[in-house]
Amino acid sequence: MNPRALLEKYFNDNPQGLEIVYRHSRMVADKALAIAEGVKGRQLDLRFIEEAALLHDIGVSRVYAPKLNCFGKAPYLSHGIIGRTILDAEGLPHHAMVCERHIGVGLTARDIAEQKLALPEREMSPVTDCERIVALADLFYSKKGGELEREKSTEQVRSDLARFSQEKVRIFENWLADFGLGTPAPPLPLA
Repeated sequence: MNPRALLEKYFNDNPQGLEIVYRHSRMVADKALAIAEGVKGRQLDLRFIEEAALLHDIGVSRVYAPKLNCFGKAPYLSHGIIGRTILDAEGLPHHAMVCERHIGVGLTARDIAEQKLALPEREMSPVTDCERIVALADLFYSKKGGELEREKSTEQVRSDLARFSQEKVRIFENWLADFGLGTPAPPLPLA
């Protein structure tokens, strides 16, 4: 399987969108591989992690995101489930789950219901180590103009996640600790 060729297939009439998504995804893949290579005591499939990271945003090819030169009909938030549909159809069900589950630190059915998101009301949070590593790496990079090449600091990622909830920050902190990049977050106080 050639991730670049698959991206080219779905961005077939959009070389500018392809270039943005591929450059972003290559940085995410490199970060994900660095994280995975540093994990001790676990056998992680580095080839899968690289492929999944390169394909995690394939669904962007079908969303409306003019700044990314994408003019599909679906809202940007749908790119994860669209990517899942694309990769399921390509016979890549495990890669497809990375697409669906990579948004932030994951979306729960409760998040989707409470925020009235235009998504199926189901769990869309990373489950496997490989899924979590790709989602974690993705948090450090943006596809925004002028920011494509810049890696965010851990503090910037925390700040981005804090806009959603302290629970999202706690999940991030626990991922950092789990993959040897920090210490576990203290438990949240009971409300």
